[in-house]
Amino acid sequence: MAEEHQKEVVDETVDVKDLDAWRGIWIYGEVHDGELEGVALELLHAARPLADALETELGAVLLGSGVKRHAETLIAHGADNVYVVDHPELANYRTEVYHEALYQLIVRYKPEIMLFGSTANGKDLASAIATDLETGLTADTTMLGVNKEERLLEASRPAFGGNIMATILCKKHRPQMATVRPRVMRAGEPDVTRQGKINEESVTFSSQNLLKTIIETVKESSGDSGLETADIVVAFGKGVGDQRGLEMVQALAGVLGAAVGASRDVVEMGLIGREHQVGQTGVTVMPKIYIAIGISGAVQHLVGMQNSGTIIAINTDPEAPIMKIAHYAVVADAYALLPKLTASLNEALKEVKRDVLTV
Repeated sequence: MAEEHQKEVVDETVDVKDLDAWRGIWIYGEVHDGELEGVALELLHAARPLADALETELGAVLLGSGVKRHAETLIAHGADNVYVVDHPELANYRTEVYHEALYQLIVRYKPEIMLFGSTANGKDLASAIATDLETGLTADTTMLGVNKEERLLEASRPAFGGNIMATILCKKHRPQMATVRPRVMRAGEPDVTRQGKINEESVTFSSQNLLKTIIETVKESSGDSGLETADIVVAFGKGVGDQRGLEMVQALAGVLGAAVGASRDVVEMGLIGREHQVGQTGVTVMPKIYIAIGISGAVQHLVGMQNSGTIIAINTDPEAPIMKIAHYAVVADAYALLPKLTASLNEALKEVKRDVLTV
């Protein structure tokens, strides 16, 4: 449930040096083609404990035309306040007008932390805001925390080619900003009994930013690996990084009705297209079952699949990083195991189908 408020614009000067004037955590509730992006709910679930630790509000921003209807969803997923700018000029995403609207809200309310989904529009908007506010922005964050005593956002992400995790702090500027990739974090269950406030905000647009009009949006056609929506993903890495390995993985995926994923190594070897790459520089997946074959588990790969329901790793090295996070770790030669596994699963699934038909 929500209370609705309208705010008057009073003082919109900003002093980023007065850190104590900045309070609250905000997330950008991105709306695309009229629908709320799932990453907004993931951000709320991740930010709720941070706001509680800092004893501050958790806010969400909605920008667009006809977007107010999403406010209750954001409240149910953890927002205390939803700030809505509903304006015809925001019907289609344009950097200039979205930047102008969000900038005015940030200056007006001064949130100490601002989080965005690492989508095309989210990254574009976040970088524009960070530039104008002269603050730091941590891109493609995979873990979020706070230092309660110093009120610092701890934004962690893979660094140095994915070999280590770096935690980045923004000590002297506000707001502290970060983008988070979709599906790296989980959305929580909604609580429809939560109470929150819907604040309808007014902003002004400069005349020069109203000169542009979007006439048509053309979506680029690209290969679809099916990874983002697959219930089962069979992924392979350098341990089976040849044509024979690829064919075995494709055969297993075919039997299971799974999508084929890959590590960065085999993509760079040219064995499979980049749309199949799982990890920090590829696709983030959250299937019910993730089967990793011949993948050692560099940090940049793990952040792209670690939230999978069940992880099965097949590797000759029992000490490989991926074996430590797997629910089931199989130490075996994949070249010897996969043909037998595929044949056994194929027969078992045929038996299941026969049983179904005879019932």
